[in-house]
Amino acid sequence: MTAAAATVPPSPLPEDRRVLLTRLVDGLDGNSLWWLSGFAAGLAQGHPPPSLAVIAGGQPAAQAAGRLTIVYGSQTGNARRAAEQLAGEAEAAGLAVRLLRADAYPTRELAGERLLYIVISTQGEGDPPDDAIGLVEFIAGKRAPKLPELRYAVLGLGDSSYADFCGIGRKLDARLAELGARRLQPLGEADLDIDTVAAPWWRTRALADARQALGESAAPPASNVTPLRHGQSAAHSAQHPFHAELLARQLVSGRDFKGPAYGHYGRIDKRVHHVELSLEGSGLHYEPGDALGIVHRNPPPLVDAILAATGLDGDAAVSHDGHTRPLAQWLGGHRELTRISRPLLATVAERSGNADLAGLLEPARSGELAAVFADHQLVDVLHRWPAGWDATALVAALRPAAHRLYSIASSRRRVGDEVHLTVDELAYDAHGRGHMGAASAFLAALEEGAQVPVFVEPNERFRVPADASRDIIMIGPGTGVAPFRGFVQERAETGAAGRNWLFFGARHFNSDFLYQVEWQEALQKKELHRLDLAFSRDHLKSPHMDVRAVARDSRQRIYVQDRLREQGRDLYDWLQGGAHLYVCGAIGMGKDVHAALLDVVAAHNGGDAEAAADYLSGLQREGRYARDVY
Repeated sequence: MTAAAATVPPSPLPEDRRVLLTRLVDGLDGNSLWWLSGFAAGLAQGHPPPSLAVIAGGQPAAQAAGRLTIVYGSQTGNARRAAEQLAGEAEAAGLAVRLLRADAYPTRELAGERLLYIVISTQGEGDPPDDAIGLVEFIAGKRAPKLPELRYAVLGLGDSSYADFCGIGRKLDARLAELGARRLQPLGEADLDIDTVAAPWWRTRALADARQALGESAAPPASNVTPLRHGQSAAHSAQHPFHAELLARQLVSGRDFKGPAYGHYGRIDKRVHHVELSLEGSGLHYEPGDALGIVHRNPPPLVDAILAATGLDGDAAVSHDGHTRPLAQWLGGHRELTRISRPLLATVAERSGNADLAGLLEPARSGELAAVFADHQLVDVLHRWPAGWDATALVAALRPAAHRLYSIASSRRRVGDEVHLTVDELAYDAHGRGHMGAASAFLAALEEGAQVPVFVEPNERFRVPADASRDIIMIGPGTGVAPFRGFVQERAETGAAGRNWLFFGARHFNSDFLYQVEWQEALQKKELHRLDLAFSRDHLKSPHMDVRAVARDSRQRIYVQDRLREQGRDLYDWLQGGAHLYVCGAIGMGKDVHAALLDVVAAHNGGDAEAAADYLSGLQREGRYARDVY
């Protein structure tokens, strides 16, 4: 039964509002529905008498004037948590607060807002998080209203290992000012160690400014800020993870099934591991689509490489942030050793006196800087721009260690108190030396019975449809297929009537077809109804491709986006029939897939590219087009 179909009293809503409500709740999970019910209850509790003036968009003027609205856009949960903390502290300070996810914010109400705080993360190279695409486009577009009566502040979250650090936060901050709104405090720009910036931002300035802005007109606080994750255990987090036992780790790539090396593992392009962990006794719960946070330790070879590059003694005692530890311990468990950042490069430039590196940080060379971020680890920076380091200075220059998130590849309905992951072990040669991933190498080195610190990171926008009769289309090349293993398991265990269609891509059929046997069994059991494959290095030929062109150019390759275009007619028909669309994998792949989807929609809606873009935006607003890209 869908949420919309649940038994309720006769609706007092006019037909157009009833239809909107049905669309709103379609596809929401239990956590979101609990939040929505609490939000509606809060509105009802403070509902004004009919004589109270109402501003455009149906928002009571007095209510808007006496309330702080906090809107967040979050891809991995960091902005959501920061917004929840801000809302909780504001409510505790006696302020009336409304907390909304960006895609739930009624843009028609923006003109009537009086006090607005936005907490938003930047995704990839300057993109908004998926749940904020519509709001960002509205504020940036021609339909955005003038906002002379709005007072606002923006807290941007980002990763300074990307060139456009907190880019969306900066754009929103500047655009709101352009629309006439008054900035209450400067833009906050938080790096991965979020609390360093975020906590002072709201505890010192933001709350004080809100109290002053609302003044005596502030309404008495009501229960209008409700938990966004009803029933979710808060016992375990990145700061207090659960130590899960490793039940199994199996290599699922690299086996040559047909060639002379049958049954053997040899030199392969990728090493992908299937990892099974026990959550027994943790109290942790997850839904397919959520992520598992891994609080890893940096592998010893990474630590040794940094010590060798700097010539420092790993036993040297370092005091920092109230803690004293040996340098090797700081590097092993408390500092980021693979991802570099702009502040780190600025420190290296200063200590080395290298003018070229200092110039690289100038805005005019952002393209070159982005290339450095893309292919340099810390060890490369230390070798390329040598500088005199002491142990204390090195620890101070490095960012705190950041946990890693992995898409969960299982359904609890099938695996019980376990959680499964699909882990691509990062290992490559560059700049004359070997490189490895921090968390992936940590997981790949563990033996059965080892303890892994974990926590669950909910992803409320990446869920199977609440209406089990809906079809789903899943696009997940490489390890992006992980959540769809959980989706298919979940739909099979719940007896969902909707069809499941998977697009999977990798380099080679023989060595990279992840979970091949499982997908074949799912097809036989009708748990998976369609499977389209693209193996880019095998030159699999489609009847729609020019075979002679492929023969002439061995570099021509086939990717999942090519399969989408080939199957465009059926794909469009499924979407028109109400199917939900999901994409998981690398950011670049997500952009290529989006471009292919635009082509597919345009090809079947009369060739109107603008209408195709509006169509996909509409699917995103409805929650029928969700992406988990990284």
